[in-house]
Amino acid sequence: MEIKKKVVIIGSAYPLRGGGITTFNERLAKAFLDRGDEVIIYTFSLQYPSFLFPGTTQYSTEPPPEGLDIRVRINSVNPINWITSAWEIAKSRPDLAIFRFWIPFMAPCLGSIARILKWRTKRKVRIVAITDNIIPHERRPGDRLLVKYFTRSVDAFVAMSGSVLKDLSMFDQEKPKKYFPHPLYDNFGDIISKKSAKELLRLDENYGYLLFFGFIRDYKGLDLLLQAMSLPKLKNLKIKLLVAGEFYGNEEKYHRLIQELNISDRLELRTQFIPNNNVNKYFCACDIVVQPYKNATQSGVTQIAYHFGKPMITTNVGGLSEMVADGKVGYVVEPEPGEIAEAIFRFYYESKEVEFSENVQHEKTRFSWEGLLDSIDEVSQTI
Repeated sequence: MEIKKKVVIIGSAYPLRGGGITTFNERLAKAFLDRGDEVIIYTFSLQYPSFLFPGTTQYSTEPPPEGLDIRVRINSVNPINWITSAWEIAKSRPDLAIFRFWIPFMAPCLGSIARILKWRTKRKVRIVAITDNIIPHERRPGDRLLVKYFTRSVDAFVAMSGSVLKDLSMFDQEKPKKYFPHPLYDNFGDIISKKSAKELLRLDENYGYLLFFGFIRDYKGLDLLLQAMSLPKLKNLKIKLLVAGEFYGNEEKYHRLIQELNISDRLELRTQFIPNNNVNKYFCACDIVVQPYKNATQSGVTQIAYHFGKPMITTNVGGLSEMVADGKVGYVVEPEPGEIAEAIFRFYYESKEVEFSENVQHEKTRFSWEGLLDSIDEVSQTI
């Protein structure tokens, strides 16, 4: 196969654990390889200092992804390492460098590497940032200065949601920008029957299951969903909430809330990190995926749900409503327990699962990796 481009991706990858950014970068690399490009991922030897990491471990216990050239090089807090990493990247003579940006903490590291890479290659490399967020979900003093430092270091942007594209205009008015929705995550295993998935997870097959999936952070609104589950409107539905994901914050406050609401018998808590090879079980076991976020730009959980053909309830924040067609593949509601409960009730009372699942199959064709590559090409060719 003829090599079209030499591409480097700078961002999280194996042996870091398979969260959203890591999974995305590895899947993006595969898309480039499938097209005939040469791809190297430069990932972190240290992504976060341990005192800043809220989970149990940053590192994967799964086998490495097959067929990918992943080089563990970058220390996010060591400026000397930024120089040596940028020099090594420059030696590979890439045509295109893609920087994944999702949090201001990474701006000094990534922005410095981008600047050095430009200098070492005499601006021959085109640098495109794929931006999940520009304004972070959990804000801190100095965020805007850090974001500005990063945005000035790259040549063009592809935003994962329309709201992020709009946010970018606060930091840059001139560089090429394009919105392309987060592509499908189709790398989490096979679709299996709901009955088999429930058996594998040891769930009571006599109940229907709502799924809350992913790292549990305050902005994701699990507390709103727990409150919704306690409302009288849902009492007579034979359903349970399946919570699957590791706590990234104050775990105790959720347990206190569950006790106060007296809903422990309506929950299945699987609050540990879910490895990639188990993700399909959780999505295939559920009737509908619920994302009760208080603020967001977009979410990879939506794209996993699309792949597994699952309807969704999501809140009308950030770019989430861009991804979920209200009344067609699910419901878009305000981030309020009453509205979330009403959507859950309608879904079951009106028996919407089959209709919404069929519509998901049509809608998900919008979210292709080939389309993302085309968008990256489009902005990079205007640099």
